[in-house]
Amino acid sequence: MVDIHSEKIQSSVNEKGFLDIELDPTLDLFAEIEKLKKEKNAVILAHYYQEPDIQDVADYIGDSLGLAQNAATTEADIIVFAGVHFMAETAKILNPGKKVLLPDLKAGCSLSDSAPPPLFKAFKEKHPDHLVITYINCSAGMKALSDIICTSSNAQKIVESLPEDQKIIFAPDKNLGAFINKVTGRNMLLWNGACMVHEIFSLEKITKLKIRHPKAKLLAHPECEEPILAIADYVGSTTGILKYSQTDGSQEYIVATESGILHQMEKASPKKTFIPAPPNNACACNDCPYMKLNTLEKLYLCLKYETPEINMDESLRLAAKKPMDRMMEISARYGL
Repeated sequence: MVDIHSEKIQSSVNEKGFLDIELDPTLDLFAEIEKLKKEKNAVILAHYYQEPDIQDVADYIGDSLGLAQNAATTEADIIVFAGVHFMAETAKILNPGKKVLLPDLKAGCSLSDSAPPPLFKAFKEKHPDHLVITYINCSAGMKALSDIICTSSNAQKIVESLPEDQKIIFAPDKNLGAFINKVTGRNMLLWNGACMVHEIFSLEKITKLKIRHPKAKLLAHPECEEPILAIADYVGSTTGILKYSQTDGSQEYIVATESGILHQMEKASPKKTFIPAPPNNACACNDCPYMKLNTLEKLYLCLKYETPEINMDESLRLAAKKPMDRMMEISARYGL
């Protein structure tokens, strides 16, 4: 029996971001995780970009909006967030009295990193007449500097809920912001941030794929660059892409978002063909290296020993919660 309070356990988390303990290779991790969830009244929330094993053991799988909504309403005592750091932070913002765990503390986000709060604060102060709408893929510090949080699922509705003459700063994703500007006719001021996964899709390779698969529809996430969005048959959030593939009559799709979503698409529509859109490197598909830091083994150890845990200063949590609450209110109003 390993003592969770031992110096060895704590140092392994501090140095590596996760518990580095050798497991019995014959251990049935699926069964053990299910047992631990019942014993500890724990819930596992997983993003669509997680590896298939984690998706299959999760209690809820979704995009940022769905995960935030579920985190806000769960009755579990422990939330294990199989995603990246800002997602676990969001769960803690909404659940100060619950223990929030992240299998690997180093599961960060390139988009979140592109908006350091001190730099954004200085930028915001130069535009005091602008309201700040911030994409949920950001740190708690960024949320605390915002007026309203949004996700790719509800960004358009949130922008359209504001008066047309309202000046807006949109951060941190410039591609999502530009897309929202285009579909709403607004002229939001955009912070120059981006997601490394969605920025490296190759227009040339996707065009060649479309030639080889002339009946395939291109489905793209709005974090992609404009040339990709311009040739897409459908642009939407991760959940939107999944739902579209289920209800649309086509049989082939090229999917321009993180490849983890293909697992759910194939489960929902087993007779359809899903092709991951290739990036501009030697890889055949586009994986987020941060999302893939989480593994089933790390998730098991995280739940068993209840570490690494997400904590934050209460004043920061309250400041970050205000724009989250506004997002929830607007989402509820529009049934999002």
